[in-house]
Amino acid sequence: MEEKKTVFDYLGQILIVFGFSMLIMNLLCLAFGNEARDISAMFVLGNRGVPVEIAFQFLCVSALIVGLRFVFFTDVLIKNMPLWMRTVCMLIAVILIIAAFVAVFRWFPVMMWQPWAMFFACFGLSFLGSYFVMVIKEKAENKRMEEALRRFKEKEGKAE
Repeated sequence: MEEKKTVFDYLGQILIVFGFSMLIMNLLCLAFGNEARDISAMFVLGNRGVPVEIAFQFLCVSALIVGLRFVFFTDVLIKNMPLWMRTVCMLIAVILIIAAFVAVFRWFPVMMWQPWAMFFACFGLSFLGSYFVMVIKEKAENKRMEEALRRFKEKEGKAE
């Protein structure tokens, strides 16, 4: 049985996505900030960090990603779509949202292939990292549930 989520659960998810994205952005600023200063609005401060307006834009993207996760990974709106298709649709939607933010807020030049290559590399690594974390979490939860079921069966066996 799945517990009902509250607004605080979603706010927590938004802050986790935002925190992870800011960690990645700050690492990228340290690594490439000075070289990308003249190319990208995200790196205008060089290796000193992410500008405040970009941080708020990332917060907005984080909220949209959590909203998409609600749409694609709960049965509230989509009931009969396989998990793999939900995942593909969500990835496409996230890429489209980020592409829109890139274009609207001029995060980097839309016509340059290098920033897009870096974006897809970071996005791919983040996706794989979060995928593996979810697999590990699910295995741990399954193991915990199996252990609880085993203890329950032992208890039921002694009660008879």
